[in-house]
Amino acid sequence: MNSTHPMVTPTWLFDHFSDDNVIVLDATTIDAVAGEALQGARRYLPNSQAFDIEKVFVDLDNPLPNTMPSPEKFTQQAQTLGINQDSIVVIYDERGLYSAPRAWWMFQCMGHAQVYVLNGGVNAWQAMGYPITDTHGVDLFAKGNFIAKYQAEKVYSAQDVLAVMDKPKTLIVDVRGEGRFNGTMQEPREGMRSGHIPSSINLPFGKVLVGHQYLPSQELTALLREYHFDQADKLIFSCGSGLTACIVLLAAYSAGYTNLALYDGSWSEWGADHSLPISQ
Repeated sequence: MNSTHPMVTPTWLFDHFSDDNVIVLDATTIDAVAGEALQGARRYLPNSQAFDIEKVFVDLDNPLPNTMPSPEKFTQQAQTLGINQDSIVVIYDERGLYSAPRAWWMFQCMGHAQVYVLNGGVNAWQAMGYPITDTHGVDLFAKGNFIAKYQAEKVYSAQDVLAVMDKPKTLIVDVRGEGRFNGTMQEPREGMRSGHIPSSINLPFGKVLVGHQYLPSQELTALLREYHFDQADKLIFSCGSGLTACIVLLAAYSAGYTNLALYDGSWSEWGADHSLPISQ
């Protein structure tokens, strides 16, 4: 597998599903502030395991939603899923491309390069006629030997963003909807100010998608150039809670951009902290 190409197709995954070093994780979130609601009974890929962003792979001591867990906690939980240092991890979610990119970036931040996202998720898998089940696999693997090697430069704090937001060769990309970015729409989380980080640009995450998949490569590249993405710039991605930002972050990575970071607290932190500046 080539770790510079972060997506796999349903056909590739079906052909490699039984490989000893392939681990399939379901990163579907139950709640989706900016995504579509789950309809009907849950659908799972056979022998996939839950990668719970909301209750397990998260810093539960932090009042902000979806915050990055410590490397120690990530290591412990990844090992319980049978993940080894040489595992090929494939992540999907039931909404297609919503929460899986966040899980992918968490593995990247923890130093595991052999991680991929199923483009189109469960819908694309099922459209190919491949089997689904009504439950996750249980106790499929022995404890793994994965050890996180945290890459702090890939995760920004509010103070990190504040320090660079006016610097050249830095682009802060806010992927929330236009109304939330401009401050004309009320924030879905109580107590949030409306607006955006000064000097940030708005690229709503839906623009990089067609249906439940990413735009074709050439269209995606053209779109990112239209929004002034530059290979020489540091690209910092933000959203409401650090989840949908990763949809556009992964799109940028797949288009060849490598100097990337996630503002983990995103607007849940920035919008609630009155000491931080905002624009509208």
